[in-house]
Amino acid sequence: MVDANNPQLPSDHVIIVQPSDYQTEVKNISPRNPSSQPHMPKPQSKVPLVLFVLTCLSTFIVGGLSHNPFVPVPAQFAELYRYIQEIGWETFAFRGFCYAGPVMLILLSHEMGHYLQSRRYGIPATHPIFIPMPMSPFGTMGAVILQRGGIANRKQMFDIAVSGPLAGLVFAIPFAYWGTLNSTISTTSHLAGSYSYGEPLILKWMITLVHGPLAENQEVVLNPMLFAGWVGIFITALNLLPIGQLDGGHILYMLIGKKANFVARLFLITAIIYMTYNQEFGYSLLILLLVFFGITHPPTADDSVPLGTTRIIIGWLTLAFFVIGFTVTPIIFH
Repeated sequence: MVDANNPQLPSDHVIIVQPSDYQTEVKNISPRNPSSQPHMPKPQSKVPLVLFVLTCLSTFIVGGLSHNPFVPVPAQFAELYRYIQEIGWETFAFRGFCYAGPVMLILLSHEMGHYLQSRRYGIPATHPIFIPMPMSPFGTMGAVILQRGGIANRKQMFDIAVSGPLAGLVFAIPFAYWGTLNSTISTTSHLAGSYSYGEPLILKWMITLVHGPLAENQEVVLNPMLFAGWVGIFITALNLLPIGQLDGGHILYMLIGKKANFVARLFLITAIIYMTYNQEFGYSLLILLLVFFGITHPPTADDSVPLGTTRIIIGWLTLAFFVIGFTVTPIIFH
């Protein structure tokens, strides 16, 4: 996500601080008047590279294991060596590469979309900083870049915000479809302690297109490529929540101005009511983080700059992806 106001940060995948939850962001580390503030501190040059390598490793390990939703994750990691021996090192490596490569490309594309637009407009920003998390279903908590806030005007901030999700989807959707083409159908038989993944509308459409309607006792068995596409779609949808410093919050503010803050509050209240009524609290941490870091959007350097018809259309279409990409229950425990 792009955070143009808060010093720190939540998936789907993601975050999110990726969740949230697996989510990506561009953080602000200075007030709006850059001329009176010190230069933005930058992380040591080796830190992003080291974290990138560690995240590649963590997603590689997870890709070799947790793409199989019918095996409990704790059991997988507790008996990692025995499990690898059973499936074979070549199989483990193949699965790991087939997941880690696509998911890292999706996350990197998302962040580079923000980064390159920042550079285009001369707004200081760091390189993407990845967050490894091997003991998780996704292998990462996403990535962040640090950016000075209060410099970009309305049009510039729109371009920075919208470029991340669009760049990520350029890879996430093809990976998801390719994974669906190579997926198999199985009669569900979940082990106690295992989990499966909820299907967003766009993935349901892909499954129906490739496999036709499924019976109630049938499920698509995830392969590493499909898993990577799922994570990419999930993370993108999370970032398109129309709240505060998420990409969706930025885009909506650029489209409708201060009215976006009312929408953000209404959306958050509705989400809390839904979670309480249905006793589903999977997004509790994400909501707490959003509240802590602010659900309203600050003004840009110049809110009066027009977007133009093309940007307005792109903005609404990008926000609409939330409807088909979001999963209310991303992980279903059995």
